[in-house]
Amino acid sequence: MSAEHSKMNVWQLTILTAVNMMGSGIIMLPSKLAEVGTISIISWIITAGGSIALAYAFARCGMLSRKPGGMGGYAEYAFGKGGNYMANYTYGLSLVIANVAIAITAVGYAVVLFNEQLSPIQTCIWTIVLLCITTFANFGGARVTGRIGAVTVWGVIIPVVVVALLGWFWFRGSTWTAAWNPHGLPFGSAVTSSIALTLWAFLGLESANANSDAVENPERNVPIAVMVGTISAAVIYIVSTNVIAGIIPNTELASSTAPFGLVFAKMFSPVVGSIVMALMVLACVGSLLGWQFTVAQVFKSSADVGYFLPIFGKATRNGTPIIGMLVLLVAQVALALMTVSPQLAEQFQRIVNFAVVTNLVPYVMSMAALMAIQKVMQVPAHKALITNIVALIGAAYSYYALWSSGSEALMLGGLCIFLGWTLFGFVAARFYDADVKAHVAHPGEALQE
Repeated sequence: MSAEHSKMNVWQLTILTAVNMMGSGIIMLPSKLAEVGTISIISWIITAGGSIALAYAFARCGMLSRKPGGMGGYAEYAFGKGGNYMANYTYGLSLVIANVAIAITAVGYAVVLFNEQLSPIQTCIWTIVLLCITTFANFGGARVTGRIGAVTVWGVIIPVVVVALLGWFWFRGSTWTAAWNPHGLPFGSAVTSSIALTLWAFLGLESANANSDAVENPERNVPIAVMVGTISAAVIYIVSTNVIAGIIPNTELASSTAPFGLVFAKMFSPVVGSIVMALMVLACVGSLLGWQFTVAQVFKSSADVGYFLPIFGKATRNGTPIIGMLVLLVAQVALALMTVSPQLAEQFQRIVNFAVVTNLVPYVMSMAALMAIQKVMQVPAHKALITNIVALIGAAYSYYALWSSGSEALMLGGLCIFLGWTLFGFVAARFYDADVKAHVAHPGEALQE
């Protein structure tokens, strides 16, 4: 079989893109969105539009950029080495924060599955225990845990798709309408309050173009797959969460920490609901196993090229960055302790808002860098204009999502960004040394660069 025939077609890449986005981010959303009401469907539509613009812009970045490192490489076109560092730093930080949210989600479902009542401190302790277990389990390498995650993710995807397709048989328009705006919030406030939550479900869309080398006719097929995959995920998200809102009364749904288990118990039986909850707990654990290793690798790869402190680059013989994992675990434990709240759902939202803020920094940088990338790659002006307009739409949405995340998340995110610049001071000199040596060895070339 030729190499070309072994590559993915546009349909296969579209499915892969949608599946990659549909992870554990959706599991708690029906309950959190119920606190706002079904008016949050407007937030879904706005976020879907913004996510499609971002996804298309990232696809173009991936097709045009000749620098390694994903969003860090994109940012370097416009912001230099410091921009590359900051994009990787904030992206890595967002993944560290997101892991805490995944752990809280697993605890929330497990509490309902085992019919337990936990105090805020107990919830925090179990969250920390899960973070520790999934970190220690990766010390031997990620081969097994990666395979586990690839299987367990279907414990989320299948229930979500089933609800979107079959939930209509239990859907009641009156239940959905009664939940429109239960707290009588002003329209703008209601829509804004759920923007960060809906974006949480789409985080990871920037990785959709990672498989461009394995795709037939990538110039044409990658943007198509990214667009269609993102739209497909958006449809499933919007339909599933709103179908649930039309099955479960608003007050009951808003107070649940296991909304998908609740709706399956209502649709079929408590036993089926328990099975779904167990699947989703396993999915969260499997996802967390994979992400704990992935985050450590993100920090290790950045340390290897000099962007992060050398401690993150230390690894065992099999390539496992155990010391980096332990440092990141300490950060996750500290975050879990900092965000202890009377309600598990409240702690979940605080962490989600924080994760969204830090993740949007490399998004904004990449959207700005796309203009520079197109200049460097000499993209025709008319084609560049269209892409730049899409990138500006993605950037505008990103700013709206930042604002909607709330003052606490913006403050914490801002402090982390300033801390990042301080940490960059420890490694910045090595890039200066490299430039000096290059200038001494090849003064003409260094000056031209």
